[in-house]
Amino acid sequence: MHAITIPEPGGPEALVWAEVPDPVPGEGEVLVEVVSSAVNRADVLQRQGFYNPPPGASPYPGLECAGRVVALGPGVTGWSVGDEVCALLAGGGYAEKVAVPSGQLLPVPAGVDLAVAAALPEVTATVWSNVFMVAHLRPGETVLIHGGSSGIGTMAIQLAKAVGARVAVTAGGPEKLARCKELGADILIDYREQDFVEELRQATDGAGADVILDIVGAAYLDRNVRALAVNGRLAIIGLQGGAKGELNLGALLTKRAAVTATSLRGRPLAEKAAIIAAVREHVWPLIAEGVVRPIVDRTVPMANAAEAHRVLESSTHIGKVLLLTPAAT
Repeated sequence: MHAITIPEPGGPEALVWAEVPDPVPGEGEVLVEVVSSAVNRADVLQRQGFYNPPPGASPYPGLECAGRVVALGPGVTGWSVGDEVCALLAGGGYAEKVAVPSGQLLPVPAGVDLAVAAALPEVTATVWSNVFMVAHLRPGETVLIHGGSSGIGTMAIQLAKAVGARVAVTAGGPEKLARCKELGADILIDYREQDFVEELRQATDGAGADVILDIVGAAYLDRNVRALAVNGRLAIIGLQGGAKGELNLGALLTKRAAVTATSLRGRPLAEKAAIIAAVREHVWPLIAEGVVRPIVDRTVPMANAAEAHRVLESSTHIGKVLLLTPAAT
């Protein structure tokens, strides 16, 4: 098979489409013929040499894929050769085939094209596990979503609205904010021109956000705490603004607030399987009903993954950027 390899860390040109050995499904795994994968920030970090796959994972980038089951490993039940699936991965999505633990497989939702389904596993698992399983967003609460026009952001807006929350977003520029509004965002904040703490304070009569989903990290830590409501919950899922910041514990105590930080890629298989089961139970029906939908900015041939990485790093996209294998044609 062919896969995107990274002989040496570097810029987008470091991604090389090369012939590699086929993976073999182990105990509890299925082999998927990949039709599409999606580009995530973690893939960019891996390309740059900053985010290696966990032990035992595929060395190739790609945290999600869609395709067809072509073989079952020992002990697999509930799946059959020929099933159309999408999957959460620890790596290996940028390839023509990938071995996946069966607990991380999802059926392609009704009404979603097979190739487009690759836009779903990572964002739905990340949003559902953090916003709902950890931060416990409830109907009537206000959630602030940083990076509202990103893949994570566009999914978080839709899921939060689906459960009856009020949604605030930050994004860069009027075009991105307009797309967030189309998806249901109620409070639109241009982080380039506006102070999100002050804008949120005014929009909520001083209450603040009950839940904040943050991809920035250190650069936003102090402002995020100030933007929290009493009993607020800050869920940090990214470090685009750095890893080390100063936390005002006094403000947390006063607000009786909580800060959590999670990652998905390195979790034990049982935890990932539990998240995927929750996504299938709670999110998949919303997708089948058309309440929630994947947002795809563009598709790129997988052999040209460098182009897709340039798009992601330019931050000009809205939603997800997909990579298509020859099997997609």
